Formats: sequence, C-alpha cells, structure tokens
Amino acid sequence: MTKPGIVIIGSGFAGIGMAIKLKEAGYDDFVILEKAADLGGTWRDNVYPGCACDVPSHMYSFSFELNPGWSRMFSPQDEIWEYMRACVDKYRIGPHIRYGKQVAGLEYDDEAREWQITTEDGATIRANAVISGIGALHIPKFPEIKGREVFAGPSFHSSAWDHSADLAGKRVAVIGTGASAIQFVPQIAPSAAELLLFQRTPPWIQAKPDFAIPGAMRRALGLPGAARLLRNTIYWGLETRAVGFAVDPRLMKIHETMARRHLERQVPDPELRAKLTPDYTIGCKRILLSSDYYPTLTRPNVSLITDGITEIRERSIVDATGAEHEVDVIVYGTGFKVTDSLQEQRIVGRGGRKIQDAWQDGIETYYGITTAGFPNLFFLLGPNTGLGHNSVVFMIESQVRYVMNCLRLLSKTQARAIDVKPGHQRTFQDRLHQRLDPLVWNSGGCKSWYLDEHGVNRTVWPGFTFEYWARTLRVDPAAYDLIY
Repeated sequence: MTKPGIVIIGSGFAGIGMAIKLKEAGYDDFVILEKAADLGGTWRDNVYPGCACDVPSHMYSFSFELNPGWSRMFSPQDEIWEYMRACVDKYRIGPHIRYGKQVAGLEYDDEAREWQITTEDGATIRANAVISGIGALHIPKFPEIKGREVFAGPSFHSSAWDHSADLAGKRVAVIGTGASAIQFVPQIAPSAAELLLFQRTPPWIQAKPDFAIPGAMRRALGLPGAARLLRNTIYWGLETRAVGFAVDPRLMKIHETMARRHLERQVPDPELRAKLTPDYTIGCKRILLSSDYYPTLTRPNVSLITDGITEIRERSIVDATGAEHEVDVIVYGTGFKVTDSLQEQRIVGRGGRKIQDAWQDGIETYYGITTAGFPNLFFLLGPNTGLGHNSVVFMIESQVRYVMNCLRLLSKTQARAIDVKPGHQRTFQDRLHQRLDPLVWNSGGCKSWYLDEHGVNRTVWPGFTFEYWARTLRVDPAAYDLIY
C-alpha cells in the first residue's frame, strides 16, 4: 500500500493544473491516478475528424503558461493535447502520474482521518486528501433505441472514433447534432456516398471566427506582454456574452439575430432552413460555432431527417414515419452522461455515508468544490461550475487556487481535515438555484444536458466568471469544520 499525502484523479487540464500548483508551492508528495495509458482526458479521447476547441486557443490554456505559437484561433485537438504534454514536461509532473489506474472507490476512514482509494486492479492507496479532476465529458451517452445492439455494420460513439472503419463510399448515419457532430459531419460528408443526419432538436449555431494565425502575428505574440494583452481582450469579449445568461434571457436577442442571419446566409432553401431553426431561446442549450456545418447540409449526398428513430435493424434505421433507411455505418454524436458522472462513483464519507445518500435530493456542493460529510475531498470542474460562454480552464484555475488555500488552512491550523458545514452549503445552494431558476437554461424552453432528471441545473455557473473568481479568492474558515 502506498501512502502519498494527496491523490489527484485524472490527468486532464484539471489534474495537470492542480499538480503544477502543488509543485510550485514546494509540495511533492502527491500522485495522479490516470485510468488510461496516456494523459490528456477529453483531448486524448476525442480524436474524431475535425475535433477542435470552440473557445479561442489563447483563452483555452493556463494563464501562467501562455502559448504565443497556436497555429489557429481555435486550436485542433492534437495541438491542445501537445500543449498539455508540454506543460507536464516543463513542470516535471510526469513522474507523479500512474497510468492504467482506474479508481474503483473512495472511502473515508473516520479514525485515521484519511481516505482509502481503491483502484480496479485491486491496489489500495491511503492519502490525507483527494482531488477529483475527472471532468464531465468522459462517459459516452447512447440513445435508448430498440435494436441498437443488432446493427451488423460498424457503429461507434464520436468520443471513441473507430479509425479502422472506412467511411468513403459508404452510407453513413449520424445520430445527434450537438457540439461534436457539427465538427465531424463536414469532414466525413464529402467522401461518404450518402450521409443521413438524424436530428432531434436543432442547435443554435453562430459563425466560427476561426483563421490560421500568420507567422508574423505569432512572432509578435512572442513579444513581452503581447500574448497577455490578446488573452485579456478575448476574455472580456467572451465575458460580455454572459450578460444574457447571467442577467436576463431577453438580452440573448442579439445572439439569436446573429445566429438567424448566419443560417439565412448559408441555407437558401426555406424548407431545410425551417428544419434547422430552433424553437427555444438561444443559450438554453450550448451555442455552437461553425462556418461549414450548414453548407454541408446543402450537399446533394446529405439528408437531414427530423422524424424520430423508432428502431435500428441489422442494416437499416427505421424512423417514426415507418420509412426504412439502409445504412452501412452508424456514428453516435449523442454527447455524454454529465450529471451522472459524479453520482455513479463509489464514494463513502464520514460515518459510512455514501455520496448517493448525501445527494439523494440532487447534487449539492459548496462552490462546486467541497461537499458536506466528505472531508478533504475536493472537486475540480464540479457541479455548477461549467460555462456556456467562456473558458472552463479559467474556472479550473480559480478552483485550484481555492483548494491550495484550503490546504494552507490545514497546514496553518495543524488540523487533519476540513469539512464544509451543511448550513453554509445549504445557503450557497439556495442562492445558486434562486439565481438559476429564472435564467435561460431553465426558462428557455429546451431540454439539455445541463439539467438533471428532475429538471434542475446541476451543471452551469449562473454568473460571470470574474464573479466566481472573486468569490473563491479566499477560503472562509467559518464555513468549515476543522477536524483534528
């Protein structure tokens, strides 16, 4: 049994960012448990054609490790992955990572005041604190369609792309029209004999202001302060998008106008355009960015099918009108189990209480970072810290700083553990949901992955990111019980 002081779960942006800040503080007694054979999380797994970021590269990166050399305004997957590797190398995080270590369960030992972490290979680790950086977008979600398992051809989720399946000259069915599908559909349509796109709900899409960054601009960004200035400009530009999210859904009108104009410009056919026009307020679901998705749907070999799917057969898909569509390959662009990813874990806290019991009325945390009854357990990108308008890496950095301050409080007081008080957590949750309920995610007239099975938003932060930054700047010792 190994016994590091801290265990970090996951080696995506959250896990890497946490590790770097521990190292910078002179703390080396930690390990990162990574379920896969390589680092990178979302940016390791998603290798579908056209995979790229939908937040400008200069913002979707660590503030302490700016990269003036991004090749495009919106980086492709491989470049982001390479950036993460470079961070791990520069800050010497590699020796701390244990690959192939899928965490099976966490159990708090009341007597010893420490966590026991069990991995699927049967190993156990004991640690003073656990920092979960597992992310929300890693458990693929498949639709419940009759006969899904009987399909005879290749079928796969976009996050586990089967590169051995040759789509050229094939009849390809794509189920789902979310953030991944709008990136890979334009890439695979030109070579497919036929592409059938099954859409349940159309997304709102705005033009993607992407371009290759010229060498001269990259050189200029290498000058002192230039990359920082660009990042700050992008940050405040993105933050203005939160006005409609954080203040009043009616303020989303300007975004809706932009999206409608984009659709009208790119889809001249009024019948197709009607199928692609959402009937809910923009922002209720994630606003997507693409300049090549709509033109792809106007190709002669692409058909948009808006009738629901009733059955999948060995070589075909049957829609709600009874029409049978023969297909060779099915690609699922149906997103991820977001609210389930935390609730399905085996986590046992104080007094043997399971996290499912603590959250039986829904997920509850304090600033998305700590949860009552689970001392020294910290979540990065936890509940209600996702965003609809800016970079989650900014949120991760705010949370990492908060966790570091919690650890400093422990060090200063010589306490063994810190546990948020239920009353403070309750007050935070009440205020959070009072604020969320009238906003666009709840009142915009759509169903989205932001909401849990009770229709409660457990995913998105309801305000500006600078607000979250300010509120997590310091730890309020009065909000916590210190366990000695």
